[in-house]
Amino acid sequence: MALPTFTMKQLMEAGVHFGHHTRRWNPLMTPYVYGVKDKIHIINLNKTAPLLHRSLVALEAIAAAGGKVLFVSTKHQAKDIVKDAAERCGQFYVNNRWLGGMLTNWTTVSQSIRRLKKMESDIENAEKLGLTKKEVGVMTKEVEKLRGIFGGILEMHGTPQAMIIIDMPREMNAVKEAKNLDIPTIAICDTNANPEMVDYPVPGNDDAASAAQLYCDLFVDAILSGIEKRLGGAAGKKGEESLAAADKFEDGVKEKEARIKSKTSEARAERRGKLAEKADK
Repeated sequence: MALPTFTMKQLMEAGVHFGHHTRRWNPLMTPYVYGVKDKIHIINLNKTAPLLHRSLVALEAIAAAGGKVLFVSTKHQAKDIVKDAAERCGQFYVNNRWLGGMLTNWTTVSQSIRRLKKMESDIENAEKLGLTKKEVGVMTKEVEKLRGIFGGILEMHGTPQAMIIIDMPREMNAVKEAKNLDIPTIAICDTNANPEMVDYPVPGNDDAASAAQLYCDLFVDAILSGIEKRLGGAAGKKGEESLAAADKFEDGVKEKEARIKSKTSEARAERRGKLAEKADK
């Protein structure tokens, strides 16, 4: 299985280029905005495509090295898509609620997971344990609540090696925890996001279900490609090549961003100089 590919037509048909209303935007997303139509920001897919490819390369390399990947999205449009994607590639997900400290306080979280598994076992053996219907009912409600929170990470056994986030501003707590733990993060960044908060920003629509489905399909295929290479004994060489390609691409992107920032700074300095001249006159 090879690294998944995509076309501009697919991105357009999925509505990846539609950003938020112009009143909801983060100035740091300016380099990725093509223009405005009907007061809606249009994302530049010429910037999205290479960044999306870079994230797929990195994801494949992480999977090839045996890394665990955590999908995160608690928004209604994407929660079922994220769950299905994680299950298809044997990874993990959080799609109901992100608890504060879910990664940074993993010891406490793992205790809650063990408690959940014990209660499920007790419910199955209720007759042997002599539990009443009322006790079983109370435990069942508690299990449903905990399953909604921890159901996608029951077998994760530790922090992941990569995280995929859809709707970055909504999942900011997850982003901050990943940053604190130096976990590589791939995030879909709509026009209201801060792309500097994550390692692999992908400018794109984070509201449309069709866009979320496209992202997840590509991420799943990249992970499966990495797993296949690892199981085929090619993880070492191919993983190194993928990481080298990702690093090379990332250096190019950073260099381009630095040039843009430099030009912006020069333009600001020029404007300030003109204002100072007017003030002196």
